[in-house]
Amino acid sequence: MHMQANKGKLIIITAPSGSGKTSITHYLLQKYPLLCFSISAATRSPRGQEKNGVDYYFMSAESFQQKIKEDAFIEWEMVYEGKYYGTLKSELERIWNEGKIPVLDIDVKGAIHVQQQFDGSCLSLFIQPPSVEELKRRLESRGTETPESLADRVNKASYEISFSHHFHHTVVNDDLPKACQATEALIKDFLGW
Repeated sequence: MHMQANKGKLIIITAPSGSGKTSITHYLLQKYPLLCFSISAATRSPRGQEKNGVDYYFMSAESFQQKIKEDAFIEWEMVYEGKYYGTLKSELERIWNEGKIPVLDIDVKGAIHVQQQFDGSCLSLFIQPPSVEELKRRLESRGTETPESLADRVNKASYEISFSHHFHHTVVNDDLPKACQATEALIKDFLGW
């Protein structure tokens, strides 16, 4: 396997919340062992079955701010007041050192930052919901949103969709198996598989 050929390459999968990027990411990771999920750092508490170092690196806001000072992040942002998310440089190094390719499942702002820094060695894919109405239906059907949080997410999604042209490719997810295959084809093309 041409290990070095993949050194320094990375794949960014971004989308508004509810577009299905997590399902698509899981599909790719299960199918291709050379792809490795890049674990984000977050200052929130684990939810449900989430485990530290598997789903996220959970840390306090103080530790996170310290790491910002140390320039330890490739990208980070305060998503809500006092809630930070970011991608650690050490996480990408960990994956590259294993001879694998990091897959970043991150939000639109973060994706733009990473793409700027890895121009030429990354592939960025924007997963777009068929429509904002459909996205709203999907979020409603999860039953986890209040009317306020639903309105916030839908507004944020319409805003984020306006950035889709910043990314290398847009995949419309109106049919999950098809969207998975389209994403897979773009990644294989990028990696020369």
